Amino acid sequence: MGDTRAKKQAYITRLHNALETYSKVLLVNVTNVGANQLYSVRKIVEKNGVLLMGKNTLIRKGLRSFIEAGNKRYETLLPYICGNIGLAFSDGDLSELRTTIESFIVPAAAKPGQVAPLDVKIPAGPTGLEPTMTSFLHALNISSKIVKGQIELINEVHLIKKGDKVGPGQVALLSKLKITPFTYGCQVEYVYDNGFVYEAHLLALTDADVLDKFAYGVNRVAALSMAIGYPTMASVPHQIVKAYQNLLAIAVTTEYSFEGAALIKEMLANPDAFKSAAPAAEEKKEEAAAPEPAEESEEEEMDLDLFG
Repeated sequence: MGDTRAKKQAYITRLHNALETYSKVLLVNVTNVGANQLYSVRKIVEKNGVLLMGKNTLIRKGLRSFIEAGNKRYETLLPYICGNIGLAFSDGDLSELRTTIESFIVPAAAKPGQVAPLDVKIPAGPTGLEPTMTSFLHALNISSKIVKGQIELINEVHLIKKGDKVGPGQVALLSKLKITPFTYGCQVEYVYDNGFVYEAHLLALTDADVLDKFAYGVNRVAALSMAIGYPTMASVPHQIVKAYQNLLAIAVTTEYSFEGAALIKEMLANPDAFKSAAPAAEEKKEEAAAPEPAEESEEEEMDLDLFG
């Protein structure tokens, strides 16, 4: 009993040390991950950080005691300590670390009763099964025929749908076809960063993506502000341009004028002057760009024919 209590306290101490050392945490789902696979992930993480696995009750207990010691910013992390998770502590590039952690993937066979993480389809064509298996396929409502001594599927078979529970018959068929449809690996689900928790897929966003989303938001704010006539930092530049355009329109249609409208009014009053000025300017450019003609030689000037 005392040995178990000592181990739990040692774990909590290690958790506290990691929380004090690092400000960023990846919450890693390790469902169906084997020991060897997890060992490989641990070796990668612990080059520049710490990977802690443990029971959720023990992790929450360690977190609460750390929060009670005055580290209130970790309160946001508590609700996410559920399921089969591990904590990967690091202050390095979290996007790169996430990619590395999720790269350790191994194939896995289907098991009866498990929830399918993806769709499983069997392509049409030869299966390698003996003709005696025809009744087995019929029991699964799979159309087949016998070609050259083996069973051939007539159409592609959508055997398992994502989210459905896998049945014993489906497992038996996949086993006979030697298909391992699923893959398992560590999946980073959430990121804790200095008091904030967000979904891991946001790590894939680049600076350009962030700027695009920011620009989209500013445009929406500007459009809404202009629609309701309420000025904001986003809409004021557009409203100033719109007001200037209105002033120009008034100046053009009335006797009123100002410095910015003078040129436009002059162009409308005497369009021919500006129309003739444009080709003249183009001609001057062409003349300046045209090469000077080469000087004629003495023979061409005298027009001599030595053999005439």
